[in-house]
Amino acid sequence: MIVLYTTPYCGFCQAAKRLLASKGLDFEEIDVSADNEKRSEMMDRAGGRRTVPQIFIHGHHVGGHAELSALERAGELEAWIEREPVEP
Repeated sequence: MIVLYTTPYCGFCQAAKRLLASKGLDFEEIDVSADNEKRSEMMDRAGGRRTVPQIFIHGHHVGGHAELSALERAGELEAWIEREPVEP
């Protein structure tokens, strides 16, 4: 499962969603723009990072759009998709 914490007005969030969609990957989007609880959840999961997007693949923290794009350019995104999920 891929989870993206986003806001509707974030260009990097839109770019991350386009990249994942272009690969045919499904994802869950969590809008943190008006939800302080979800934003706190995101920050806890992302080691205190406050910026969006914050992206998780099978519970593993990828980072933001730059890190996701770097994985794609390096041909490593598929390996992340195939990783074992982190236990909740």
